Amino acid sequence: MFESLTQRLSKSFGFLRGKHELTEDNIDEGLRQVRTALLEADVHFSVAKSFTERVKARALGGDRMKGVDASDQFVHAVHQELVELMGPEDARLNSAKKGPTVILMAGLQGAGKTTTCAKLAKHLREKHGKRPMMVAADIKRPAAVEQLQILGKRIDVPVFHEAGLSPPKVCKKGVAAAAAAGCDVVILDTAGRLHVDDELMAEVAEIAKVTKPHNQVLVVDAMTGQDAVQSAKVFHERLELTGVILTKMDGDARGGSAVSLKEITGAPILFIGSGEKIDDLDAFSAERMAGRILGMGDVVGLVETAAEKIDEDEAQASFEKMVMGEYTLQDMFGMIRMVRKMGPMKKVLGMMPGMGQLGDLDVDEKQMNRLEALFTSMTPRERLQPEMIDMSRRRRIARGAGQGVDAINELLKRFKTMRKAMKQMGKMGLGAKLGAKDKRAALAGMSPTGEMVDPKAGPGGGLLGSLGSMFGGGGGAAGGMPDMAGMGGMPGMGGSNPMGTSATRKSGKTADARKKEKAKAKQKRKNRRKK
Repeated sequence: MFESLTQRLSKSFGFLRGKHELTEDNIDEGLRQVRTALLEADVHFSVAKSFTERVKARALGGDRMKGVDASDQFVHAVHQELVELMGPEDARLNSAKKGPTVILMAGLQGAGKTTTCAKLAKHLREKHGKRPMMVAADIKRPAAVEQLQILGKRIDVPVFHEAGLSPPKVCKKGVAAAAAAGCDVVILDTAGRLHVDDELMAEVAEIAKVTKPHNQVLVVDAMTGQDAVQSAKVFHERLELTGVILTKMDGDARGGSAVSLKEITGAPILFIGSGEKIDDLDAFSAERMAGRILGMGDVVGLVETAAEKIDEDEAQASFEKMVMGEYTLQDMFGMIRMVRKMGPMKKVLGMMPGMGQLGDLDVDEKQMNRLEALFTSMTPRERLQPEMIDMSRRRRIARGAGQGVDAINELLKRFKTMRKAMKQMGKMGLGAKLGAKDKRAALAGMSPTGEMVDPKAGPGGGLLGSLGSMFGGGGGAAGGMPDMAGMGGMPGMGGSNPMGTSATRKSGKTADARKKEKAKAKQKRKNRRKK
């Protein structure tokens, strides 16, 4: 979402690169570019103006760092102001001192409010040990009640609804039912509209009056840009919002709403929805979001995701095989599947430092499917004993995967390089220094401290680093990302990036693309002969 903003901000920082001191003149030039970048990203004009003024005051203030380049000082000032703009860092839901905590969810139709109710219920139960109940009070939209009931069954959370009652009465009875059932959280799914109107506001205000919610949360579609900020402002005037949940943060909008919301409404962002799955809800962190906007990545979130999604025993077994030199294609296949558990590759790669500055990552999950097809086309014995895969077997594997022989050739070549590097890592004693959690992080391409592993310092760049160079998108954008022990990415993934065959590197085209071009040229020659 923040790719264009990140690129523009990076250019403004580049203007100061090489200068040893910040002056009012060079700061003003940098701030002009920052202001332009913010406005193009749909940040409210008043927010952009006040933000640049605060950055200037901080950059010229008394907390300037000695011995640090002007560009780094400027980035530091922008980062600190972004954190304060989107903060506070400890924003969270209010809890009831007695009885169930009531959360009123409001928003416009199409923002994903009903799905977000289920996501929030699952998050509170699994991350905070709560016993939630959801109340289906959206009787205006067809099938909204049934949708919430289906989601409730999927995540094993009770849903209250009583037909024939008005939404305020349904919510009041739902809170009472939750208290009687021993639930400590009640999530009220209220009706949305296609636009802000008096009927909606009156109904939501009445629900708030009879249920006295501890949290009045607005669900906002981040894809709507400035409209998201305007609707939030109107809701806040009537409801006194305690927080906001931003949905569809994995979309291609410019992200200005995330930067503007807190400043305009005063209500902090509590959670962000970054996908369609029921697990795709994350607690909002201003510090980490500011890092992503500035192209610093979100290494903390990346390590947390790896620790949560990758099985500890499975990761430890794979890591030990790697450093002992007993690594097989079966282990490599298992590692790739482990990394895919972390979520969509575009989302995961976006958390890696530097990836946000590379433009729109053209991440095609089908590419990973093609890679997995090569593995599944092998027999279990071939995956365990890759040395036995001769040319005859390679042709059979390629046919089974629907790909060219060069794809399997490149896979085996990268596998050998990777196994050799992992064995070298074992000789260096690096594996013995890591605990179970750190081994999961290392598999994801991170050091135990949560930093990207530098491939120049030694092997062990991590599988995710390899996937970073795999998805070069337009023109090998990710080519500079660290790879797994010099692995250089996976074969058959397309794009002009540093992985794949030498012909691919020279021409920027995959084997399949070259074959199609040859076939077209051949057909043209045939047509000319006929004429």
